[in-house]
Amino acid sequence: MQLQEKNPQWALLESIDSPTQLRQLPVEQLPALAAQMRDFMVRSVSRTGGHLSSSLGAVELAIALHYVFDTPKDPIVWDVGHQAYAHKILTGRREAMSGLRQHGGISGFPKRCESEYDSFGTAHSSTSISAALGMAVADHLKGESDRWHIAVIGDGALTGGMAVEALNHAGVYKKGVKLLIVLNDNNCSISPAVGALSGHLSSLVSTTPIWKAREFSKTLLKGVPVVWDFAKRIEKQTVNFLSPRSSIFSTFDLNYFGPFDGHDIDGLVRVLNNLKKLDGPVVLHVSTQKGKGYKPAESDPTLYHGVGTFDPDCGIVVKEADKSKPSYTEVFSDWVCDMAQADSSLYAITPAMREGSGLVEFERRFPERYRDVAIAEQHAVTFAAGLACGDVRPVVAIYSTFAQRAYDQIVHDVAIQNLPVTFAIDRGGLVGADGATHHGVFDMSFLRVLPNLTVMAPSDENECRKMLTTAFKLGTPAAVRYPRGKGPGVPIEPGLETIAVGKSRTMRESTAPASRRVAILAFGSMTYHLADLAQELDATLIDMRFVKPLDRDAVLAAARSHDLLVMAEEGSAAGGAGAGVLELLSEEGVCVPTLCVGIPDRFIDHGDAKRLFADCGMDVDSIRAKILQRLG
Repeated sequence: MQLQEKNPQWALLESIDSPTQLRQLPVEQLPALAAQMRDFMVRSVSRTGGHLSSSLGAVELAIALHYVFDTPKDPIVWDVGHQAYAHKILTGRREAMSGLRQHGGISGFPKRCESEYDSFGTAHSSTSISAALGMAVADHLKGESDRWHIAVIGDGALTGGMAVEALNHAGVYKKGVKLLIVLNDNNCSISPAVGALSGHLSSLVSTTPIWKAREFSKTLLKGVPVVWDFAKRIEKQTVNFLSPRSSIFSTFDLNYFGPFDGHDIDGLVRVLNNLKKLDGPVVLHVSTQKGKGYKPAESDPTLYHGVGTFDPDCGIVVKEADKSKPSYTEVFSDWVCDMAQADSSLYAITPAMREGSGLVEFERRFPERYRDVAIAEQHAVTFAAGLACGDVRPVVAIYSTFAQRAYDQIVHDVAIQNLPVTFAIDRGGLVGADGATHHGVFDMSFLRVLPNLTVMAPSDENECRKMLTTAFKLGTPAAVRYPRGKGPGVPIEPGLETIAVGKSRTMRESTAPASRRVAILAFGSMTYHLADLAQELDATLIDMRFVKPLDRDAVLAAARSHDLLVMAEEGSAAGGAGAGVLELLSEEGVCVPTLCVGIPDRFIDHGDAKRLFADCGMDVDSIRAKILQRLG
């Protein structure tokens, strides 16, 4: 059965194409709507892949928010956006879910250009409170006071420093700024939430007096206005008094209510209707279950956090990993354990991406030399810098897109001080279905300009292992950026060998006649991507290895002995590795026809990698055509 066809089991859901229609339902029908939505969501995402667990846990919350508030007039900002599928379904995109995260289809995240209900684009963590507060203050400055601005943020995202900064700012406003912060507390970020703040939230949820206070608050919220006014006056003090330690929200002088059952839709509607009577920033704390309503996801929410296609009736079948052709993440995972075994000074750090960055086994084997610092990229880098000052050798495992959030720390705290921090930068290049917010396309551009920093890009698995060892043993700041997924399948040599810094390797030499000699200077994944084309065109193929320092001798020799230099990288062409080659040629006064192949100067949408390569003109056919055109 196609999901687009009418399904009697989803009759209520299929009658809702907008929040306006949703608000016409009696509240008694909302639980049935939630059940149908979960079934639809599981079967839809099973065909497209996507972020399932978080969205299953936020179904009642999404329904209640759209039921009570006048969306899109009252804007909702969904932090990260992993939990926003119910929001998309309720806002006229139910049928479009068949193209979720597919090329030309709807995004897996809220996106302003996609719907008027997506008030703010999200995908990176901890931005929602700042954005919603800005919208609320903008209304206040214009003298408009008839709209609520809602930020929905998870407990994991609340560990991000930016969220805490926004709470601190929000507490300044007492009246006239209609901001509702909904803490969706499922006690389960991608990797387990860590740190003192996470522990504090757990205490708030689990302490018996707090649960009793919650039930008492629910009773008050049903009552008459006089009692409601009383509740407003005492709620903050009551929670603060009963909490095992001072509530963070009370510390910021914010009106706090909760925790409430995030799956009690009748209770949520009642609470939200009463909170609308308040003035000034308000925090509503709801407790939800990640994966709610789908047993496999309830049992293993991490497995179902981000999924590919699967059989919804059987769930995901976990297959034995093919060790003969490991992913780059697995190459890093094996290397960091081997390096730690050989060098007791190694200390691994991740900002809330233990599984994604390949540090599960490291934590198991070396728990005292591992730290997940939560969603705190800035802290992760400066923490590493501090460790390096104490003769510890930190390895920061971070996605390319998230390294952007710590750029000042990379510059100010690591590079300027020339500290021996190794950056293992995963997901360098186009990552596919997550789209523009997650492509790792800028790292070579923003890292190569930093003094003291060595930047490497491996072309295969064996090179990746050697480069990681080289970076670790340099004794200065170094980064190894590698792509998502598997490499070309080159066997990995045992041991912890290094490579010569700033030296490329020539994969093949051209024997073409004069005027037809092409040299391809490939960085990282583009080396094997263009290997067959180099053979076809009888071109020289150089695996550049180093984005910085460039192999000056190899570049200049190629420029002086070839008729066309082609620089190819899976990164931004603007300011990227190829631009570094052009700078070198200009500096040396060498004139030679050139062609830069890379990601163009625009944000690249979501889709499968093969299609995205073609859209960027980086597929083999496009590159061949450009080369032949240049040769004439």
